[in-house]
Amino acid sequence: MAPLASADPDGLNREDAIAAPITKREIRALPRIGYDTARASLQTGDLVFCSGSYVFSRLIQRFTRSVWSHVGIVYRDAQLRRVFVLESETGIGVRLVPLSKYLRDYHGRRRPYRGEIVVARLQPTPAREALERAISWGLDELTKPYDNGEIVRIAARIVFRVGRRTRDRKYICSELVHECCRQAGITLRLQDNFVSPIDLWRAPDVVPLHRIL
Repeated sequence: MAPLASADPDGLNREDAIAAPITKREIRALPRIGYDTARASLQTGDLVFCSGSYVFSRLIQRFTRSVWSHVGIVYRDAQLRRVFVLESETGIGVRLVPLSKYLRDYHGRRRPYRGEIVVARLQPTPAREALERAISWGLDELTKPYDNGEIVRIAARIVFRVGRRTRDRKYICSELVHECCRQAGITLRLQDNFVSPIDLWRAPDVVPLHRIL
């Protein structure tokens, strides 16, 4: 297993680090920092990768041949002093949810998210204005539906190595993150034309920081 990249003195990982493939056991073996510590360092534009233990999460992991079942993008609101995740959630669609909900009250069930969560950062870090444009574009997509059928199509595209040919207003989580970046002029160097959570994880522009759950 390739561990998380070594940190620079300012707490950030080196720009030449690339997120290597990882297993669930390796995720659980990673050092975990407390939410309050993580919260203080989170920035708008950070990515939150989730490896869930729910039925649909396992289907996504199987179809995409990875441990990752979900990804969202962080929005830090300085005025409200809150940290949110902009995401496209199964059965719900595009939404903005406090990150603390993942750790304390996921889906209103008074329990944490069932799985592991790793935070990553785009490197080199895009300009603040670009990250704000990415979030702003994503907020305009709030309430757009989740594309449940796209998971099956992604599985077929993985087998046949075929990219997505059409663009609609439905998203799976990784497509929302990628489209937010694309609309803001932020380039993510993906290995394939389709976009699943593992494709974002493998992008050389994405550097893992730490595990928070």
